[in-house]
Amino acid sequence: MPKGSWREFDDASRSRSYVPQSIRNKAELNVLVQKTRGGKGGKTVTVISGLELGNVEARNFLKSLKGRCGTGGTVKEDLLELQGDQVAVVLELLRKEGYRPKKSGG
Repeated sequence: MPKGSWREFDDASRSRSYVPQSIRNKAELNVLVQKTRGGKGGKTVTVISGLELGNVEARNFLKSLKGRCGTGGTVKEDLLELQGDQVAVVLELLRKEGYRPKKSGG
């Protein structure tokens, strides 16, 4: 990348996107949403797992979730993390997207 240029996300053609071995329907995925107090100095974060999205797709989906929830977040390996307790909002948005998410934990 040339000096002085800045981009929020990597170029799609350069990134290594994860392609699932078996393409499945969104409703068939085991998507879990849970509230946890790990990382971030013990603060509450909402963790979304099981989406099976590529790197670029995960970042774009996270961007829409962050905008809807009004919080920050990050992609860590195959997990999406949102700051704060956003479980109810995330469950609603995932259902609208065609997933069948489950709330995990208390």
